[in-house]
Amino acid sequence: MRALSANLFAVLFMCALASVFYVWSALEDRLERYKRRFSVPDGGSFHQGLPEDLSAKTFRSLLAVPAHQRTNLGDRLEARNLTNQPVSVGNRDYHVNGDNKRSSRLEGSVKSDSPVDSGIFWSEWLEDLLPVGFTEEYARTWRRRARTSRVVKLEPGCGRISNQLATFADGTKACVRYGINADQVQGETLTYYLASLLGITNLPPLILSQLNSDSEQWAAVRTRIDSLQWSDRAVVSLTEWISNLTGVVTPAPLRQESSGLHPMLEGLGNKTMEELLELMQWTDLIIFDYLTANFDRLVSNLFSLQWDSRVMERDTNNLHKTPKGDLVFIDNEAGLVHGFRVLNMWEKYHISVLNSVCVFRKRTTQRVAELHRRRDSRQRLLELYRDSEPLSQELGFLSDEHAGVLQDRIDRLHKHISHCKGKYSQL
Repeated sequence: MRALSANLFAVLFMCALASVFYVWSALEDRLERYKRRFSVPDGGSFHQGLPEDLSAKTFRSLLAVPAHQRTNLGDRLEARNLTNQPVSVGNRDYHVNGDNKRSSRLEGSVKSDSPVDSGIFWSEWLEDLLPVGFTEEYARTWRRRARTSRVVKLEPGCGRISNQLATFADGTKACVRYGINADQVQGETLTYYLASLLGITNLPPLILSQLNSDSEQWAAVRTRIDSLQWSDRAVVSLTEWISNLTGVVTPAPLRQESSGLHPMLEGLGNKTMEELLELMQWTDLIIFDYLTANFDRLVSNLFSLQWDSRVMERDTNNLHKTPKGDLVFIDNEAGLVHGFRVLNMWEKYHISVLNSVCVFRKRTTQRVAELHRRRDSRQRLLELYRDSEPLSQELGFLSDEHAGVLQDRIDRLHKHISHCKGKYSQL
């Protein structure tokens, strides 16, 4: 009887802790979002006027993490800046396929050709207009120069205090993620390289850096690092800072009350080019978040519907949009490593979100099919990671167990795509 009472007390105590942390986390997150919308480091402004709804948006508390770590989890990356200027560290470059052609066709409704081809794929003519995002050429240039650029200033501005906004000597900026544990930085980094394998270019470029006491890169901000109590030789990630972004609301076809995004969706052919291009990027996002088990975006919104019926009407976590309408996937630390650790808690929501989509980019599905057929996702991700990141060995890689989980999710995704193809192939 005593054991039963003790267990009951422990359960009630944990529930109380979770409730307190959720309320605190939500209030802190909304306050940070409020501050972000009114000022950015370069003096810009995202929105004029107060947000209409400052209520808690998502359930972000990571209940599977020990209580003493929770107050520092769920770091946010800030919004960043995108332009269409030539490749250089000083000028952010967000390329698109045939930008002039694309701009002239974004206005008005879709041309007479169907937006969907071969049953479940976005039409080739539409995919040709899709933003390329951060090109590999640009990402390589940014990574190379960021690794050798001196950091001259660290300040708040990338979400929680455990992150900092870094200013390089040339005036460009990056978000520095100092993880409470290696899972956060590792998840952010490996998620970035998995996106490269899949041909998804919506993620800002990223590098790793080590906080060595004799590092010239960090010498000018050593006092600030000491005040932050960052450990010497810790590995941190730096992601290009992009400003002038706005929030993104979940499209109606992907909300719970909808039948989902499929080829038979009523009104799909009447949508504007801009709407279709955004939907296409959403389908990539859903595939991506399913593979990485990232619960801190659309999945957490779905979970929050239990107590917040209007959560889908507000901005989606960790997703932003450029003035031209191109989506930017940020703050992916919940992917892969931590997402796999708490998979049992979130899997039914991951499956629900994935099942809401039966239209895909053909090029993305081809990458998925290849990873499924060759069953070498671990090897290919590891090779890309090691070839691209000099500090890969210091940070580490997926465990054998988690590498197996990734391959299994690739196989399940391929099966879902095949199911959609069988269902709609006669269209």
